[in-house]
Amino acid sequence: MERFFKLKEHGTNFRTEIMAGLTTFMTMAYILAVNPIILTPTGLDWTAVFLATAIAAGIFTIAMGLFVNFPVALAPGMGLNAYFASTVIASQATDKPISIAMGLTAVFISGIIFIILTLTQIRQMLITAVPDSLKHAITVGIGLFITIVGLKGSGLMTVAVTAFGDIKANAYTDVSGSETVIHIGSFENETVIMTVVALFIIGILMVLRVPGAILWGILGTTVISIILGQVDVKKTFTDNNWAPDFTTMNIGHFDFPGVFEVGIITVVLTFTFVELFDTFGTLVGTANRAGLMKNPEEGKKRIGKAMFVDAFAVSGGALLGTSTVTAFVESSAGVAQGGRTGLTSVTTGVCFLLAIFLSPVVALVPAAATNAALIIVGVLMLQSVKEIDFSDMVYAIPSFLTLALMPFTYSIANGISFGIVSYVVLATVANVSNKGKYKVHWLMWILAILIIGRYVFMGTE
Repeated sequence: MERFFKLKEHGTNFRTEIMAGLTTFMTMAYILAVNPIILTPTGLDWTAVFLATAIAAGIFTIAMGLFVNFPVALAPGMGLNAYFASTVIASQATDKPISIAMGLTAVFISGIIFIILTLTQIRQMLITAVPDSLKHAITVGIGLFITIVGLKGSGLMTVAVTAFGDIKANAYTDVSGSETVIHIGSFENETVIMTVVALFIIGILMVLRVPGAILWGILGTTVISIILGQVDVKKTFTDNNWAPDFTTMNIGHFDFPGVFEVGIITVVLTFTFVELFDTFGTLVGTANRAGLMKNPEEGKKRIGKAMFVDAFAVSGGALLGTSTVTAFVESSAGVAQGGRTGLTSVTTGVCFLLAIFLSPVVALVPAAATNAALIIVGVLMLQSVKEIDFSDMVYAIPSFLTLALMPFTYSIANGISFGIVSYVVLATVANVSNKGKYKVHWLMWILAILIIGRYVFMGTE
């Protein structure tokens, strides 16, 4: 283990890596239940999606650990699975409906595009092209993004839409004349109360510098929830199958002729666009947090290899019968726990494969525990804000747009997109009077043009 994963070289040990891997799994395990819920309205079988999710997450996360030695886990991405489902469902009312097979084919093709972009080193060039301040802003933005995920999932933050004028406080008006109101959740809600309890448990353990504070906090919250009757062990074990039915899986369920006949190039490009920036942001953010970018050249090589595994995961997930598999921002929980090598990923991947046969046990972990962990991870990732050069507006404005738009538009891709375009514009203008002080990589120009084209011609969904 020491020689293969180079534990001492990365300032870690076997116990820390295992604990970090378990922590990452605990914070990601919700995808095993959520992904089937999102995709079954398309006509996919619940068990088939559950198995595809667990197997894809297990195989490709282990691959990330073994081939890249990187503490990042992969699974079907949130947002991309919703886009997959909405595309298939919405199309049924048109004269050119998109079938499940066509949708999976579109995901598979986007994966092939990623493999090509990775082999040609275009994806890796992003690491050199994006300014350091913007990279740190991505880390901070992802931290805020997963904090929002935790706050919403726990009920500590609620979002409601009401008729214009009904509520004035904490509201902003949209173009339809309604108001979106954001406020704190009800403390009559058991999940909200337990999330607060979990936050204090994890927080106290971290202040006391207890190793594995996040994982122990998750487990402790689970035990308390069971004791208080908020988690019904008997019902959970009854409702979840111990023996999986692999015959339900949609392996290789593709329809290439149908895709070209219907012409869903927009769908393919949307999958490609969102995954491109989501993965880049997650990998760079995680690498920064893990200290793997201290040696820029080594960090660049590591992320390049990670992108290669990620590219194969996209097509591999579609082959198994699920939506786009991508690097998960929740990997930051394991990194915050001390994970620095691929042993963290291998541990997480093995847990996903075991979950196929132990789904009732996984289902015992309450949402309050995992959401509290995500909120705490947001605190840790926010520390990178001190690395952003806010004294120079050429870096400050794009960095701010990046870190602000990620949580507030609920999209990592949106944040990175606005950061790139604004940097290209501001740096170019500033260079007129500063005689080329700011470097604008040619790839940034291409990305800026593609981003503008994407939003103009393909919308903001």
